[in-house]
Amino acid sequence: MAANTVIQAVYEQVLKRNPGEPEFHQAVKEVLESLEPVINRNPQYVRARILERLVEPERQIIFRVPWQDDKGEFQINRGFRIQFNSALGPYKGGIRFHPTVYLGIIKFLGFEQILKNSLTGLMMGGGKGGSDFDPKGKSDGEVMRFCQSFMTELFRHVGPDTDVPAGDIGVGGREIGFMFGQYKRLANEFTGVLTGKGLEWGGSLVRTEATGYGLVYIVQEALRGKGKGFEDMTVAVSGAGNVAIYAAEKVQQLGGKVVTLSDSNGFIYDPDGIKLNTVKQIKEVERKRIKEYVAIHKKAKYTEGCGGVWNVKCDIALPCATQNELDDAGAKALVKNGCIAVAEGANMPCTPEAADVFHANKVLFLPGKAANAGGVAVSGLEMAQNSQRIPWTFEKADAELKNIMVIIYKNASQAGEEYGCPGNFVAGANIAGFTKVANAMLAQGLV
Repeated sequence: MAANTVIQAVYEQVLKRNPGEPEFHQAVKEVLESLEPVINRNPQYVRARILERLVEPERQIIFRVPWQDDKGEFQINRGFRIQFNSALGPYKGGIRFHPTVYLGIIKFLGFEQILKNSLTGLMMGGGKGGSDFDPKGKSDGEVMRFCQSFMTELFRHVGPDTDVPAGDIGVGGREIGFMFGQYKRLANEFTGVLTGKGLEWGGSLVRTEATGYGLVYIVQEALRGKGKGFEDMTVAVSGAGNVAIYAAEKVQQLGGKVVTLSDSNGFIYDPDGIKLNTVKQIKEVERKRIKEYVAIHKKAKYTEGCGGVWNVKCDIALPCATQNELDDAGAKALVKNGCIAVAEGANMPCTPEAADVFHANKVLFLPGKAANAGGVAVSGLEMAQNSQRIPWTFEKADAELKNIMVIIYKNASQAGEEYGCPGNFVAGANIAGFTKVANAMLAQGLV
């Protein structure tokens, strides 16, 4: 059977089995389409039905999360954990708390995590979890009670050698701490069951900075191949969370100028370069909206709505907010303004149409499963430190992170060359991640 026929049949089955989940459909389609040359060259994958197994989670866990608010009223949310693929190691992937969370979002993220974790070269399978709980506006007590209830169900499904969750949108150090404390109480053991922990109790240095730093390291490596660097580059960044802030920080350290940041309400533009001390105070300490920045820095401008951030003239764009934030109109604006590189700091922030625009105009485009793998890479390094019971220095963890991102770039580049799509890092990353997982699944038999 021809590869395109096999791929189409697999995709149609995904649509049939997973109705009403467009994010999952989009992620699967993008991966499957890039694997056609791999399937043509490796008929053993077809015989073993590797694609059919890859798109079907090994386990889907859905549960209710009852908790009590500060008024004494009972609230009910829904929790999820998708344990997608364990061919390379324990399930590994973050937990997201956001009102938009539903099964399809978690499956999309978990599916992406399989290949992302594979690309790091570490022993980690793919998984993801979350809840439609919104931590914004909640007291510490409410967040604690929710996290404890969430972990009361989840603890029976996770463990340091089974499934190791981390943080994601809406889940930071506070939430990880509350969940870890409840796991420790219920399981009666102190283990590395969660990553993103506090430094005093098993966390890793560089974990906060990891996704943002890793994003910039892989772009730096790609630019080096073109004889360029970040020096004197103007960079547009979306988002104002950890990824965006620490990507901006590393860009500035490497001599670039970051001129934008955004949140769900709008974006700021500072022609003199974003002042990160102000941003950290607003977002990390005061937990306020990004528009507060312009009250302090008078030359900066705030614009309602997020899409306009891509109209700002820049050399490099780093979308670090959320899925599908950069569409074809934004991509065309970037191309028109001379943007030479786009790298995804968030999970699937560029629509397929935007990616097509970048490829058609020969803009260097690095997809999230490669470009934002730094977070899970350092999570894997945290797992190693927990197993050793020995913390690493910032310099050691940072050096390991940079090395992993360089290897990811080289492996994606080589896979693209080998399978006839040089310079296409979407295909290259998918192929490099997939072949490692597929070969492990073949070796392990009917699993």
